[in-house]
Amino acid sequence: MSAVITMNPATGERLVEYPAFTDAEVDAALDHAAAAQQRWAALSFADRAAVLRRAAGLLRGQGAELALLVTREMGKPLAEARAEVEKCATACEYYADHAAGFLADEPVETSADRSWVGYEPVGVVLAVMPWNFPLWQVLRFAAPALMAGNAALLKHSPNTTGCALAVERLLAEAGAPEGLFTALVVAEPDIPAVTARLIADPRIGAVTLTGSERAGRAVGSAAGAAVKKSVLELGGSDPFVVLSDADLPAVAAMAARGRFLNAGQSCISPKRVVVESAVAEEFTRLLVAEVGRLVVGDPLDPATDVGPMARADLLEAVHAQVLACVAAGARLLAGGARVDRPGCFYAPTVLAGVRPGMPAYDEEIFGPVAAVVVAQDEDDAVRIANDTRFGLGASVWTRDPERGVAVARRIRSGAVFVNAVVASDVRLPFGGTRASGHGRELAAAGIREFVNVRTWWVLDEPAATAPASE
Repeated sequence: MSAVITMNPATGERLVEYPAFTDAEVDAALDHAAAAQQRWAALSFADRAAVLRRAAGLLRGQGAELALLVTREMGKPLAEARAEVEKCATACEYYADHAAGFLADEPVETSADRSWVGYEPVGVVLAVMPWNFPLWQVLRFAAPALMAGNAALLKHSPNTTGCALAVERLLAEAGAPEGLFTALVVAEPDIPAVTARLIADPRIGAVTLTGSERAGRAVGSAAGAAVKKSVLELGGSDPFVVLSDADLPAVAAMAARGRFLNAGQSCISPKRVVVESAVAEEFTRLLVAEVGRLVVGDPLDPATDVGPMARADLLEAVHAQVLACVAAGARLLAGGARVDRPGCFYAPTVLAGVRPGMPAYDEEIFGPVAAVVVAQDEDDAVRIANDTRFGLGASVWTRDPERGVAVARRIRSGAVFVNAVVASDVRLPFGGTRASGHGRELAAAGIREFVNVRTWWVLDEPAATAPASE
């Protein structure tokens, strides 16, 4: 029987071996989800909310154990893992509090006696989720999807299988009906076939994926072929625009912290640092100094700022991109090599002189690498910010917030932050444009992705005439 084995990227230690689901077990999980969804959808919002509130309490009560699991499976510093657990609890509470309002019937004045817009569940939502925020990525889809009355099947990244099963267990402990949320343990070679088969099943009402552009294209194509709604949150090459009037020391500190959070393994981290030429030399010096102060080490050590990358293959891919940039003329100002210790540690890296044709400019580098791109002026900074196929997040830094907003309006992205590092917030929609995907998670927009928006038209007596036009 095939199996999934998790590894600790900080030590290379083998953690757990999980038996992979057979095709029959996948089919049974879908059967159970479809049956559970019917019962769940019949419950009131208050009853569903009670489960989500209990889940939030369990997340906080088991926070230390869950954070340790996250750190052991994918390597982020323990403090970051604890923050992730708390953010998950907040999302559960948010949708418990607001789902009924977001999905309330909306009366519309027409010639009918009564007409309204209703929001109804789509059935079973299939989620394909990544390893970099292994609890948050799951619960930010699951909380709204479940509160909308859907069931969910999760195909998580194999290297965070323990986190996937922990969410399943936690929701069951919170009172979710058996089968309502199931984590499918799928061996790596079987993922494409299992995913395609599930998407084609008529009981799957929608698909949501957070992951690479390649994975998004595959899942999006399968969803399109099956005429299924899909939400795709894909990669990014977010610009971090530093205008000439910015507070350079403060902004350099934010650039370093933002870029190297989670060892740079975040779709919305500031990957291209676009700096006006008048301050580029000074800002780059400050950035390199800030990066030099970051402590790389054991993610269980409270003093650690940057832990290991999640897997050896990911580290090698990032290192190849760095070498390609240097070969093309980029200047290596910090890092650029594996750290000499066991585990998947890569030194925080700063590249300067980055220009089109280099991976750090044209591609997403999903690791601890900051790329400095010099712009001649504000207009050139906007041009560079938009010179990408991605469009997830962007930030603009200036002492004049109105100038920042004006510049930000000219940058294409799903989110833009002025004088702040881009981050998701459950109260605001999250998602991208162009190759960064489509659809939205979080806030009211996120829960409405997982419903059928239904038109209702009611007459107290049968109509006397038929419409003259459709």
